[in-house]
Amino acid sequence: MSTLDVFNHNIPVESSFGYSQAIKSDDLVHVSGQLSFSEDGEFLHAGDTIAQLKQTYAWMDKVLAHYGATRNQIVSQTLYVVNLRENFEATAQANVNYFGDHRPVSTILGVPDLGFPDQVIEIAFIIDMKLPA
Repeated sequence: MSTLDVFNHNIPVESSFGYSQAIKSDDLVHVSGQLSFSEDGEFLHAGDTIAQLKQTYAWMDKVLAHYGATRNQIVSQTLYVVNLRENFEATAQANVNYFGDHRPVSTILGVPDLGFPDQVIEIAFIIDMKLPA
């Protein structure tokens, strides 16, 4: 029988919306959409795609660190981007910079809006702990 390892950033939206940032079950970690929050849960960088991407990847790294995982163990990601055509190039470049030579499967979706005013990016992903770090 597997046990769940649940991770949260301990920010207010987790309780008010009723979700966890990540849940590990056996060798897979399913990670909720990460976005541009401050340490106290304030949404940061409204309307600034590049700054939101940097902050979002920093939160992704916190999830990875909690599980002792690396970017090389991310097997799948889904990116939600407001104004995709306008923000595609910046998002693609940030993605390449974040992953380097590692290439997880990826889906990028253009969406009309996200949960916070002027939120541009949200990234959900799956980690496979069996893969080499």
